Amino acid sequence: MCPAQRDPKSPERRGFFKEALSVLIGGVISLVPVAAGITVFFDPLRRNKAKGGGAIRVASLSALRDIGVPQKFPVISSRVDAWNKYPQTPIGAVYLMKTDDKTIKALNVACPHAGCFVDYNADRNTYLCPCHNSSFALDGTVRDPKSPSPRALDELKVEVRDGEIFVHFQNFRAGVAEKIPEA
Repeated sequence: MCPAQRDPKSPERRGFFKEALSVLIGGVISLVPVAAGITVFFDPLRRNKAKGGGAIRVASLSALRDIGVPQKFPVISSRVDAWNKYPQTPIGAVYLMKTDDKTIKALNVACPHAGCFVDYNADRNTYLCPCHNSSFALDGTVRDPKSPSPRALDELKVEVRDGEIFVHFQNFRAGVAEKIPEA
């Protein structure tokens, strides 16, 4: 077909390939800044975060009263998520109890069943969960075999330094029998 005989309404093949190639190149070029923006936005999530378990000052040794009487203390620390830093905010709570003159026991107040905060009932010498009636003995073990809690209250490591009580605070996954740390 000579150039003079072409139908003006039919598209040229070369024109189609030029347009297709320009759309492809434009798409690739526009993906570069989009990918860079997504990478920058999600960068805090990719970074290695320090895992929990560092010792946090909870109370002074003189704040604990009698042996065998648990007391609830808030755990206050700086909290950092992927994009924000929250200085000195409550991150949980613990029950501290002197078991003898030299030993202190710390129990996380979160119930292992559903994560509700347990209360200490001094009259019954028991920890009670208000959400599902789980009950725990003074040492944190499950008191009632029919209790919905899959495990005992979570015990935490305690250090005493210069009259101050430090707890390696950590939350654990609720609803499972194994003591699995939360990320």
